[in-house]
Amino acid sequence: MKTFFDSSAFAKRYIEEQGSEIVEDICYHSSSLALSLVCIPEILSALNRRLQEKNLSKNDYLRAKTRLMQEIKDISIINITPGVIQKSIGLLEHHRIRTQDAIHISCALEWQPDLFVSSDKRQIDAAQKSGLKVKFV
Repeated sequence: MKTFFDSSAFAKRYIEEQGSEIVEDICYHSSSLALSLVCIPEILSALNRRLQEKNLSKNDYLRAKTRLMQEIKDISIINITPGVIQKSIGLLEHHRIRTQDAIHISCALEWQPDLFVSSDKRQIDAAQKSGLKVKFV
């Protein structure tokens, strides 16, 4: 199964919260994984914010960052192309979603996954209306 994760869902691999076990299970059962180019900086931003707010230790931050950087070596990273930009514009014109959410969906549409995974209800709704099979975690 080809699975595309947005940042809100994939971050659950590095930040223990509700849905983390489901994300791990999906990753385990997927034959290939993909993320948009913006996913990695978004996750590192979330981890860094937790570090600055003292909700994450420096060691835990470094451990999560190292794990993420190792794992992306085996993950398809979908770039922002003119086609992705065009799809993003269409999504923004037809759905109440944020720019980054539109980019994630557009990258997924470009990659054509079997499953799109997110923790954002508006994004899930827009992805489903765009023809993607979705999983909310």
